[in-house]
Amino acid sequence: MEANKRSQNFIELIIEEDLKSGVYANEALRFRFPPEPNGYLHIGHASSICLNFGLGRKYQAPVNLRFDDTNPSKEEQEYVDAIKEDVNWLGFSWANECYASDYFDQLYGWAELLIEKGLAYVDSQSAEAIALQKGTPTEAGTPSPFRGRTVDENLKLFREMKAGDHAEGTHVLRAKIDMSSSNMLMRDPILYRIMHKSHHRTADKWCIYPMYDWAHGQSDYIEQITHSLCTLEFVMHRELYDWFLDQLIDPSRIRPKQREFARRNFSHTVVSKRKLLQLVENKVVDGWDDPRMPTISGMRRRGYPPQAIQNFAETIGIAKRENLVDLSLLEFHVREALNLSANRVMAVLDPLKLVITNYPEGEEEWLEAENNPEDASAGVRLVPFSRELFIEREDFKEEAPRKFFRLKIGSEVRLKNGYIIEATGCVKDADGNIVEVHATYDPKSKSGSDTPESLRKVKGTLHWVSASHAIEAPVRLYDRLFSHESPDAQKDKDFMSFLNPESLKVVTAYCEPSLKDAKPGETFQFQRLGYFTVDTKSSELMFNRTSQLRDTWAKLAEE
Repeated sequence: MEANKRSQNFIELIIEEDLKSGVYANEALRFRFPPEPNGYLHIGHASSICLNFGLGRKYQAPVNLRFDDTNPSKEEQEYVDAIKEDVNWLGFSWANECYASDYFDQLYGWAELLIEKGLAYVDSQSAEAIALQKGTPTEAGTPSPFRGRTVDENLKLFREMKAGDHAEGTHVLRAKIDMSSSNMLMRDPILYRIMHKSHHRTADKWCIYPMYDWAHGQSDYIEQITHSLCTLEFVMHRELYDWFLDQLIDPSRIRPKQREFARRNFSHTVVSKRKLLQLVENKVVDGWDDPRMPTISGMRRRGYPPQAIQNFAETIGIAKRENLVDLSLLEFHVREALNLSANRVMAVLDPLKLVITNYPEGEEEWLEAENNPEDASAGVRLVPFSRELFIEREDFKEEAPRKFFRLKIGSEVRLKNGYIIEATGCVKDADGNIVEVHATYDPKSKSGSDTPESLRKVKGTLHWVSASHAIEAPVRLYDRLFSHESPDAQKDKDFMSFLNPESLKVVTAYCEPSLKDAKPGETFQFQRLGYFTVDTKSSELMFNRTSQLRDTWAKLAEE
């Protein structure tokens, strides 16, 4: 309880005050997460998911998953299914699965009620004319010439719109509020527009569809949501949200309260659904779940643990003003989580052959290797050792500075889980490139043997794989999708011009043979290299780099 008090954010303070003052009883609290099914969820949505479902956990209150499916031209069942999978994967369960389309009949009935009360009318002007008549923030709007239609005229036309008797764009239903309001949204907002489009749930039942502002608050009321949480761009919508409720609600029932928090922007990416769709349609990325995308499905495919995303959301919290969050913080939480859970294995991404000249030809042995030093229950595995190995090319220099603690001629290093070796020479091709390193090993220095030789201290430890036992697997090395910190905040440049050409490299890894049994979605630490996850869409063994072992971008920024 004390921890909760220390970490209370301003939304929680609002809820606590509402409970204290008796606005709501604790057992009445109810929250919702209301995505529109017009795209895949991204890291910004993940923060909102964690906020709403986190409040549900804290107050032991139900949280609905509601799809605001009021625009059939952009919404698809594919997106509904993806959203449900994402929320589940993040570790949350919803009380009720709801749809704004569940309430279309009720919303229509309320719209007729507004007409009967003289608070709504059918406008037969073009969208351009309506927009022009709205005025400006400093000048009052002009009433529509159709604002004075009678109740009977409005009901007749509205019912004809519902029946499909009119073409798209010929009529809209508007609320009759105040064309001189300082809040532009209160200047007779549109409630319904004609759309002769099939809906993914209601098919062709409807020819008119409610606008978001009309559907959203009323959906909250129907579901008896207490706190309707949305981002700051809806601050000006709150007055309209409350006006609709004023006209319709039963005072004996729960009245929802809209409150706003700041949207988070994230470095080196974009979170606009329109821009993400552009990346997909232009084939800049391999679909919505490309591991470079900020989508939840992309992060899942990359190997981000759901708990890391929850921890990230908890760390950044919520605020009253927008700011830019460095994705390095998310990657920190990813590394923190995977350090505890990921088994260690050995793989070489840029191989250089190492020949141990005094190791018997044709012999091999199997060395014991610890799976995870952070988890004793993870046990051990056996890795093959032989005369010819692969090491990373960057781990050997013929001549090197004093502080180069890897392999150089005349120096010793330990092979992880194996022996101490000393480089004795190397072989070069005609162009002077090193193609093979020769070394000798100390047979008495095997790791874990407790011999005096095995206890000798050497400064460097290298990972390796046995050349004859190695399995090959393609590895995707992912980096930031954009080179600029804020690619879509540069008004004079297209965000696409900041695409990072180094965001994806594909190499062939040489892996220890235990990885042949790796399962899709399984994550490993390739020792000294980073965290890598088995791709879930590839028919062959393929790894996606989840994260490097340290934040290289922060280092680059310092240089």
